[in-house]
Amino acid sequence: MKKRHEQKLIILSIGLLMAFSIPISLLFNSDREIFGYPMILIYIFAVWMISIIISFVIIKKYDE
Repeated sequence: MKKRHEQKLIILSIGLLMAFSIPISLLFNSDREIFGYPMILIYIFAVWMISIIISFVIIKKYDE
């Protein structure tokens, strides 16, 4: 894997570590609901899905 792609994945990991930290996650811990789901669950799954998509794009570029 190219060094550039490894660096992008490391930056993504650090970003996820910050996004899933307790102070940031607690910002979304409210009584509001979207489609019957609490905001904290929407936040966690949205960040998780976005990280999967970003890592897929980075890995896909590695194959080229």
